[in-house]
Amino acid sequence: MPYEIKGLNEECGVFGIYNVPDAANVTYFGLHALQHRGQQGAGIVASDGKNLRQFRDRGLLSEVFSNPADLDFLKGNMAIGHVRYGTAGSDSLANVQPFLFHFQDGEIALCHNGNLTNAKTLKKRLEDSGSVFQSSSDTEVLIHLIRRKVRMPFIEALKASLNEVKGGFAFLLMTNDTLYAALDSNGFRPLVLGQMDNGSYVVASESCALDAVHAKLVRDVQPGELIIINKDGIKIDHYTTETQLAVCSMEYIYFARPDSIIHGVNVHTARKRMGILLAKEQPAPEEADMVIGVPNSSLSAAAGYAEAAGLPYEMGLIKNQYIARTFIQPTQALREQGVKMKLAPVRGVVSGKNIVVVDDSIVRGTTSRQIVQMLKEAGAKSVHMRIASPPFKYPHFYGIDISERKDLMAAKYSVSDMCKLIGADSLGFLSIPSLIKAVDIPDTGDAPNGGLTVAYFDGKYPTPLYDYEEQIKEPLNVEPVEEILKKQNRGE
Repeated sequence: MPYEIKGLNEECGVFGIYNVPDAANVTYFGLHALQHRGQQGAGIVASDGKNLRQFRDRGLLSEVFSNPADLDFLKGNMAIGHVRYGTAGSDSLANVQPFLFHFQDGEIALCHNGNLTNAKTLKKRLEDSGSVFQSSSDTEVLIHLIRRKVRMPFIEALKASLNEVKGGFAFLLMTNDTLYAALDSNGFRPLVLGQMDNGSYVVASESCALDAVHAKLVRDVQPGELIIINKDGIKIDHYTTETQLAVCSMEYIYFARPDSIIHGVNVHTARKRMGILLAKEQPAPEEADMVIGVPNSSLSAAAGYAEAAGLPYEMGLIKNQYIARTFIQPTQALREQGVKMKLAPVRGVVSGKNIVVVDDSIVRGTTSRQIVQMLKEAGAKSVHMRIASPPFKYPHFYGIDISERKDLMAAKYSVSDMCKLIGADSLGFLSIPSLIKAVDIPDTGDAPNGGLTVAYFDGKYPTPLYDYEEQIKEPLNVEPVEEILKKQNRGE
């Protein structure tokens, strides 16, 4: 199946803390809880009030900081840190965050989770006027915008620059004595504020990182907010009040850890409700013997499906915990091999059984096809796929690495054709209204879709797409299902 990915974006995790001894060590533990958000690079910048020190490298957090001396080097009571997924062709050290910039009037560290939809346009404008970029990451655009406004006070320059960048972003910035956190005007990316027992403040991508450092969840950072933390305490400011909550639904479906709380909703609970509603909308066939989930992000939904369907919930697939998520692999062959390395069927459980497999999503179809094939090779009589999200038909431009429609199976094929292509005996998806009902963010006012972004399923983006407007209009080259099936039979 020719779904080789081309332009990837990033999905990352950020962590920042102010006024704790050995802040870099605390940041390390916070980032460890966010490792699921990025596995190809990590870094920390710390401040002792006078100087900023940086250490970053490619690899897992534990690999990057395998030498204790590297953490010891990062002295100070304030720090920001970052874990990232690398993009195809740009997995270089220059793109590993946080970035550290040295200017004649001071130093600034910066890290970012998200994707700026007008970064290409801004970068060209900045380069045409003399800016020199050190990385290919859109994160760096913000610092160049700020430095173009040297006659403004820093806060005003930061606010003005945040209003120039568009898309999904959670920014952390740090000077030698102040920590800043800013969230995009739609709150696409999650960002939470926490507080430790000694009163110190923490900002992180997910609440699970607060738990890891024994901090209490205070609240979610709201769209358009700029939070300033320094010796004077905490100040909640805004760089814009033109906001509309539109949290990325993929956080609840796939990315966030199940123990995290995002805008008042526990992720595990939301996923379990997705499974319950999926069982009502896409019932199990009468002959079904059991329900199994695809580890790890689908287990909550599978438990809900089994409960609603009145079927046993079994462990039919085992995950190798040391294999990175497969849908970011750069080629089809690597993705297929990655699935085989990542998952293994439990033959004694599935052999001779009619199985309902609950998964969180189908992006390219690679994983689903491999799962069906593995289960049938292990002796399953039939495999019925149930997906705890709607069909993924449109690209994600706000910070997750699916940015071209031609990569998406559901953009080109009907559900019945998708069923044939993955080799399942039946296939069913959760509806958009049920997804919104399952998440059920409280107190969203008049926010569309219950405060969720569901554009990946219905194509109705909550913001202009700027640099991506033409891309979404590109025609799709749809290969006939019969031709793909022939290639599969030939082992191509």
